[in-house]
Amino acid sequence: MKVEGFLFSFLSLFFLGSAIVYWIVSRDDTGFTCLLLSAGMTFIIGYYVLFTASRMDARPEDREDAEIAEGAGEVGFFAPHSWWPISLAASTLITTMGLVFGPFLIVIGVFALLIALSGLLFEYYVGINRTQAFTLGTVEAIGELPTLNRKFIGEDPH
Repeated sequence: MKVEGFLFSFLSLFFLGSAIVYWIVSRDDTGFTCLLLSAGMTFIIGYYVLFTASRMDARPEDREDAEIAEGAGEVGFFAPHSWWPISLAASTLITTMGLVFGPFLIVIGVFALLIALSGLLFEYYVGINRTQAFTLGTVEAIGELPTLNRKFIGEDPH
């Protein structure tokens, strides 16, 4: 993770240097502020990643003597499909439009936002998708029936 941390740290220095040059050349408050905020945000990410990298063992990607096989295995769970991000974007749009057209849209948008956030959060805990976040072995160990009898989409179940 050190490579990623140094990348974000360098990006932070780049944005800071760009902000200084931009202020000297243009005296524009808006662009200067945006570049400073970009420098600050990339600094936060870079600091976090470097701090986390110092507290954990080196990953195979960070070691010179690592073999390709060391990086094999399960990486994690990634949602294969979800409609909730679209509803989350639509409710954010309604809430933002409320800033322009009136507070009644803000109320409707916040209500829709709460529904969309709840749906996104609990998508793999209730209903038909409740076991998709587990491996088949885990599902069988807890005594549940899997929603699918195959590990990957498109895999032959036999």
